[in-house]
Order: sequence, then C-alpha cells, then structure tokens
Amino acid sequence: MYWALTSVVVPPKRGEGMRIVANRLPVTVVRRRDGLRYQPSVGGLATGVGAVFHPGRDVWVGWPGIPVDRLTHEERQALEAELARRGLRAVHLTETEVEAYYNGFCNRALWPLFHYFPSYAVYDPQGWGAYCAVNARFAEAAAEEEGPLWIHDYHLMLVPRLLRDRGVRGPVGFFLHIPFPAWQVFRLLPWREEVVDGLLGADLVGFHTYDDVLHFLDAVRRLRGAEAHLGRVGVGHRVVRVDAFPMGIDYERFAKALQRPEVRRDVERLRGELGGQRVILCVDRLDYTKGIPQRLVAYDRFLADHPEFHGKVTLVLVTVPSRTEVRRYTSLLRQVQEMVAGIEGRYATFGWTPVRYLYRALPFPVLAALYHVADVALVTPLRDGMNLIAKEYVASCADGRGVLVLSETAGAARELSEALLVNPNDVEEVAEALHRALGMPEEEQRRRNGAMQARLRARSVQVWAREWVEALGQVRQEQDRLRRKWLSPDRWEILRGAYARARTRLLLLDYDGTLVEIGDRPERAIPDPPVRRLLAQLSADPCNRVVLVSGRDPDTLDRWFGDLGVDLVAEHGAWVRDSGGPWEAQWSAQPEWKAKLRPVLEAYAGLAPGSWVEEKTASLAWHFRAVDPALAAVRARELVTTLVQLSGITPIGILHGKRVVEVRDPAVGKGRAARRWLAAARWEFVLAAGDDVTDEELFAVLPEGTHSVRVGFGPTQAAWMMEAPHRLRALLEQLAGVQSFGTPAGSEVQ
Repeated sequence: MYWALTSVVVPPKRGEGMRIVANRLPVTVVRRRDGLRYQPSVGGLATGVGAVFHPGRDVWVGWPGIPVDRLTHEERQALEAELARRGLRAVHLTETEVEAYYNGFCNRALWPLFHYFPSYAVYDPQGWGAYCAVNARFAEAAAEEEGPLWIHDYHLMLVPRLLRDRGVRGPVGFFLHIPFPAWQVFRLLPWREEVVDGLLGADLVGFHTYDDVLHFLDAVRRLRGAEAHLGRVGVGHRVVRVDAFPMGIDYERFAKALQRPEVRRDVERLRGELGGQRVILCVDRLDYTKGIPQRLVAYDRFLADHPEFHGKVTLVLVTVPSRTEVRRYTSLLRQVQEMVAGIEGRYATFGWTPVRYLYRALPFPVLAALYHVADVALVTPLRDGMNLIAKEYVASCADGRGVLVLSETAGAARELSEALLVNPNDVEEVAEALHRALGMPEEEQRRRNGAMQARLRARSVQVWAREWVEALGQVRQEQDRLRRKWLSPDRWEILRGAYARARTRLLLLDYDGTLVEIGDRPERAIPDPPVRRLLAQLSADPCNRVVLVSGRDPDTLDRWFGDLGVDLVAEHGAWVRDSGGPWEAQWSAQPEWKAKLRPVLEAYAGLAPGSWVEEKTASLAWHFRAVDPALAAVRARELVTTLVQLSGITPIGILHGKRVVEVRDPAVGKGRAARRWLAAARWEFVLAAGDDVTDEELFAVLPEGTHSVRVGFGPTQAAWMMEAPHRLRALLEQLAGVQSFGTPAGSEVQ
C-alpha cells in the first residue's frame, strides 16, 4: 500500500550491495498533465523488499510501470537519469509486451494456477513466448550488474537459468512471493519443465512456507529425478539450496506509528467519523484470490445471525485497484460493489452504515490509523503466499487490544497461530469467528497479541533479508567445497597420469547407476555394446584387475559379463567370482528371517503400484523404480520403520538405497567383498566408483591414497564426484586408451 525509499537497515558499505531484480521498480512512473511523476508502487513485494533497500548501496532492476513506446526520447533519458539517482535501473517494455507478458501469461496463467484456480488459467503459447522474451531482457540487464543477485517472484522464474547461460558465476538467489502449487496442480502447466529448470539456475531458492518448499522439491523429483538431501539438490556441478524464509514486516514502523502526529490526527478523525462503532477492518488488493466476496457473505451472515450488533458495528472495506486491464478483475470489482450495495440495502438505517467501502490505495498514516481503530482485522484470502496485512495489524495493536481473524490458507497462519484461524470458504465459521472476536475479553486479546508480537519483532523484514543474504553466502561456500570434490577435466589428467605410471591397478566398479543409468525395470538395464567393449578393453590390460561389484544376481552377471574377463561380485557381496572361476558364497546359511519378512515386502508391493519384490539368496529387495515418487517416498519410509520394528533382535541389515529397500544378511556387503581384492596385491593404483548407499560401504574400506568416485550428487565418503554415468564412462575410456607396461595385475588373488 506504501513504500519508503529512505528506509535504512544498515549503513551502506562499498561492495556490499545487493542487486534486486523484480518485475516492478519500487516506484511507478505515471504521466500527468504536467509531465512524468514518480509514486510509490503498491503490493507486498514493494512493501517488504522496499523496507530493506538502500539506494546508496543497492541497485534495483525492474520495469518502471510505463510502456517505453509512450515515452519520447527526451522523457526516456530524463526518466533513466532520475531512476539512476534513486539507485534504480529500468527494463523497458513496450505496450504489446506488457499486455502479452504481464497481463497475459503472468496473470492469466501463472497467477491463477499457483493460487489453485486452475479453471481460471489460460495457457497461451504466444503469452509463453512473450514471457520467455521478457525474462531474457531482464537477464540481460541483471547480468550487467556486479554483486549478488536477488531475483523476485513469478514474473521472472526463467531468469536464474538464463543468467547461468550468459556465464554469470556470481551468487544468484530467487524468492517466490506467491505459493508454489502441489504437483497435481503444477503439472497442468505445459511449460512446467522450463519453469523448474529456470529456478534451478539459482544457488538459493526461497519460499514463504515449508509447504511450498516440499511442493517444489516434489516437482524437481518428478521432472528431473533429483532427490533432495537436507534441502539441497544437485544440479550438474552445483548444489541448489531450497528453503523457507517467512517474510516479516518493518515491525517498529507499525508498532510506533501512533507516535507520529499525523497518525494520531487520523486516528481521532476516524473515531469521530465512525461515531463509536465497533470496527471490522478488511484491507486487500482487489483480487479473486483474496476471497473478498466470501468475506462479505460471511459478514452478511454475521449480521443476520446477530441482530444485537446492528447499529453497533461497521465493516471498513479497503480494496486497492489491481490489474485493472484484466477482464476478470473488472468483473470482480462490479461483484464487490453490488454485494456492498446489497448489504447496505438490507441493513442500513439513517444513523448506521454497515459497510464503509474505499476503492483506492491509502497513504501510510491513514492505513496505520485504521489498524489502530480496528477492533477486528478480517484477513481471509482463499490462498496467499504470506499476507503482510495480518502481520501489520498485529504489530499495530500497541495496547494489546484487537483480534485477528485469519485464513488458515494464508502463509502467515504458520506464524500467527494465536489468531482465530478459519477456513475462508466456511461462511458459518467465519461469521462465528467475527462474533467471538467482538466478544473476546481484553485479557485474552493481550495474551494472544503479545505472543504474536514477540514473534514478529524477532522475525522482522530486516532479519528476513539478513538471513536470506547469509544463506546465499553459505550456499556459495557449500558450492565451493563441493566444487573441490567434482572430478573436473584437469583432475582427470592427474588421475590419468597416476594410472599410466602404475604397474598394478585395481578397478572396483558398480554397474546400475554408475556405468549405466538406472532403468525403470532392472532387466531393461542390459549393457549396450559400448559398455561391454569398455569393460573388455580395461580387463584385457595386463596391469589391470577389473571387479564389477553389483547388486545383481550371479546368473545375470554371468549372462551379461561372464565372457569379458572381469571378476564379479553379486548381490552386494553375497557371491564373488574370479574371472573364469566358480562362484563362492560369502554367507553361511539360508537366512531364517526371509520367510518372516517376505510377506511384509509383498504387502507393500500391493500398496505401491509399480513396485515388486525380488528374492536373492541372501537378501530380499523391494524395488520402487516405477512408483509415483511421492507415494514411493512415503511407502519406503513406512517399510523401513516396519522392518526395524519386526526385526527385533534378528541380525539383519536394512538398506534404503536408490529406489530400493533391501533386507540382507549383515555379514554381507560390498566393503567386505572388496577387502578380498584389496588384500591380494600391492596395488599402485586403485579406483572405486559407485552411486548409492551400498557403495559407501566400499568407499569406507578403501586405504588412503586410493581414488574413489561417487556418481551423482549426495553425501559421500568418496574423494570425488561426477554428475552422471556417461561422464564416468568417458573417464574410463580415457584410461583404457593409456599405453600400459608391467606385469599382470593381481595374480595372487585366490
């Protein structure tokens, strides 16, 4: 509703500025009869981010609000000079671009879909094209700015990836100020993959609530197959942190507003105009997501159910004009006006006006005064990313009196649990909450508000911005540490040199997920001719001993690799075999627990369509490669918990691996199997490669000075990481091409 250009958080220091990139600048340029004028922008983003923006330190990149084709050359030059003086940089858009990108794709597709109004969404390819073009324009402007980049909101979700494509390597953060929808809704967007890829170009992706975090990570898992580890997602050589940062308000500005003379004057004026009425306050942008018609229906029901309040209560309804060029909003405006008139017609008397309706933005003193005179704030959006109005009202209750009635579907409800939380679609519940609020004892009001105020004071917008900047710095440090673990091409040369100098070499290689991508069914991951040729070439080198350490059963490994001259480890170490020799069991007896636990795994296979149970000689495996990722995650956790409870004192090992839960003999493992080869010779070069938790057992037993590679992102004991199987194969192909010399490797193995 307002914005303060002079708000200061910390004194500016050279080199510490943030580069803010948002669809709109914090000031809007409008044409008046006497020329161009600059007025504060409205909306939660301008309000919140504007409170931590310092023109002498930061730069704000955005659209100034006036189409460039409405400006003369002289006006454009003057505009840019004035904006530069304020620390602002304009991204100019034509009237056609504004219509297709902003009024079109942003507000006819993304806004309704992300707010759970899929029937309102219009998926126009031309609008998508305009969205891509404008995002590219913003990326071009942002790339020219030095320093950390903080990109905001749904208008610019492609910018992070576009910045990476332009070679930007500095810190890039993205914050979404609206909800991120659940997969069942998000999947309706035809360009869902492009949006997710765009956001994953950032180092840090932030949301208001953990629900939004989980929804986004679910979309990443489904669309990109990437699992999150403690909110971190591996994207190529980078790690992207995804987390919740609930946005706060400039708490002291509202808590101390009554100390300002102009606010006190407005308080007295409003009290005089309202004539002692109890006041219910609604302040919002005019938007269908805000549930304004539903509030009016609930207020109507309250008046119908409680005639004792007639003549004693007034609803002050303030709606700020929004997206007036979009037809649905003009229809909503007419609907609200008609509903207000209907309530007036049913209940108004010569001495009482049940609704005071204002259709305009309010200056800060008037807004602060309204907060102070309101007995109840009715904030019931149908869906909202955060809703700062609720927080501003609570902060303004300086004497502790006042009741907040808040929608449980607003992001702010996660922090303001002492408010009267309601379902905004439940007319009876909202009407009853109004009755309860107007009758709430002052002692209870102070107790509830005191708890919320302490929380808001500690989590102000200044703290929000500081924690965001700190988190962006931390993830960059994590990326630096991770970068040192990625096996880059220059390190390939070091490894290649060590390989070339060695006369005895041991290669311990996993198969699924390491040499080949994991398939939806194990039997479909048949090695292709290039993989077989690579293994044959490596094993043919007299200096090499190649061991394929796999979870596959012996028959499959024999069928696929038995003729290549490689040693084999089956079922994660239950069976071992030297090339050309017999299979040797590494377990003593048939496990007794299999008969007890197999029905459990089969029951979970029935609960998760697409999963199945595989029985091996020393283990049972529940595979869920083809299961819906969200269902698989839930069922896998449940199964592990159930197995732990059922096992009791039974000696079994439970492994939650990559798309599999396996129960096995605890004496069996890749680490134990690998020791057989590690102890067989004085190896001058050892390379081990794997991709999941079973391979961590192998990495753990490797002696110092060996080379270990984890394929894929995740916590690991391996010395190095590579992003995918094709990269590991490329490395092995380089090694296979090295000219070798010396005696046959590992001939002592028995």
